[in-house]
Formats: sequence, structure tokens, C-alpha cells
Amino acid sequence: MSSVFNAETAENSEDIEKQFAVKAVMYMQTHWELLTRCRGTDLKLTKIDDEIYEHLKETFPDLDVSKKLDEDEMKSKEGKEKWRNFVNVYENKVKDFNFGTMLRTEPGAEYDQNTTIFSVRMQFYAIEIARNKLGLNDWIYNQAHP
Repeated sequence: MSSVFNAETAENSEDIEKQFAVKAVMYMQTHWELLTRCRGTDLKLTKIDDEIYEHLKETFPDLDVSKKLDEDEMKSKEGKEKWRNFVNVYENKVKDFNFGTMLRTEPGAEYDQNTTIFSVRMQFYAIEIARNKLGLNDWIYNQAHP
């Protein structure tokens, strides 16, 4: 008979971690490719972009997506709790809502090791949807199509 799985004491599987990293990088590359082919202002990341955007503004009224994200604030005890409550609203609305992904810390930067943080998919969606709506990602398309 098997024992009960305990996530707190489980060891990480290197193969699973590698697969996760590959998936996160592929998602990151796909996002960048979309932004080079379509202006952010014309791009929809989900079927409920408007709802997510309004919810973000309501929940995080002081979050300025045009500025560099404060990772320490996002990952503080209070920040984690606030984001967890935000993210969990989408459990039955957005596929893979809590999958890990990469998020650019500022809209004027490309993805690289110094401008990218780990986040959950709904944080990525919320911030990138806001950046798209505000035209902060249009430079990527404009740069690809001078």
C-alpha cells in the first residue's frame, strides 16, 4: 500500500524541473514572437482580457506597469497574499492560471536574465494585458517592423 504524498517533504525531480524550465522558456519565446508580429494594443492574451485588466486596477491601484516591477514587494508576505487572492479568482476561468512562467520586470526591456522574474501565469497575464492596453509593448512590433 502506498503512503500519503506530502509536498513539504517531497524531493524535487530534476527531470520534472527541466521539463518545467523548457515549457516556461517556450512560453516566453512565444509571447515575444507574438509581440513582434502584432502590436500589443491589438493583441488579446485571453478571452477575458478586459475583466483581468479591471480586476488588476481594482486590486492593485498603485501598481504602475510602466515602471520596473518591485519583485521584493510582489514576493513579500503581504504581496504574496494579495497576489494569491487575485490569482485564485481565475482558477475556473483561465487554463493553467497558476503555472509558472517568466515575466519581464519592465515593459521597455527584452527577456534576459537581468530583466526577467519567475511568476505565475495570472500575474503574467494581468501585467502584460495592462502593458498592452497602455501601448507599452507596441515598441516591440515597431522595432521589428521599422
